[in-house]
Amino acid sequence: MTFLHLNILFKGILFLFLVTFLSACSHSNTVSMNTGSVTKIDPYEKVNRRIFKFNTGLDSYLVKPAAKAYKAVTPEIVDHSVSNFFNNLDDVSSAVNSLLQAKPGPALMNTERVIFNSTIGLGGLFDVASIFGIDRYDEDFGQTLAHWGVKPGPYVMLPFFGPSTVRDATAKFTVDGLFNPISYHKEKLAFTALRLLDKRADIFDDEEAFKHLSEDQYSALRDLWLQHRTSEIRDGKGDEQEQSDLIDELEALDDD
Repeated sequence: MTFLHLNILFKGILFLFLVTFLSACSHSNTVSMNTGSVTKIDPYEKVNRRIFKFNTGLDSYLVKPAAKAYKAVTPEIVDHSVSNFFNNLDDVSSAVNSLLQAKPGPALMNTERVIFNSTIGLGGLFDVASIFGIDRYDEDFGQTLAHWGVKPGPYVMLPFFGPSTVRDATAKFTVDGLFNPISYHKEKLAFTALRLLDKRADIFDDEEAFKHLSEDQYSALRDLWLQHRTSEIRDGKGDEQEQSDLIDELEALDDD
């Protein structure tokens, strides 16, 4: 491992915490929580806020300038190809986790995506699977655990890596790494740094939108991330599920 690789990884890892939520912020609505629910969901709020401040400071002074430089010197077609390449690797993990969740349809679709994009798409540089109408399903081991009833546990703000829960953080640093092909490459540190840099550069617009959501950036981030994570676990069926739960409750009252 060269000094250059360590330097790139150090800078790249600083902005992963933004990557995990900003890309979803523009597609979510703020979650309303009362004081009791916040205490239950975020019992470590004081510590989490300190870590959030640390993360945002590092991003402002180190990572964001590097991402801007990357965006300025990288042609758009190359930028898209880099994103496609890493999305193709993610599809491997998604296929495995879909199978673990007993979802044969998404598992098959993600497998087809990997085959088409890895061959016709020249190693994933081109997303030909989407052109062929093959849908993409994002699944990770945290979602797999949730599917089989494992509770999320408290909300935590991880240094460098950002918003998570006890369940999802455990999954990220254990099983998810095993499903990632990059983990087995001798240049995995360089690949990881490039991936983080590419994703950080892709969320500038969402970042600006996020800044106007609330004066309390920490609370807004927490609520948005938790809502988005719930939507991921429910495969985007959060509203339908909530309505179904409400109907069940009303029917139970009628039975009484």
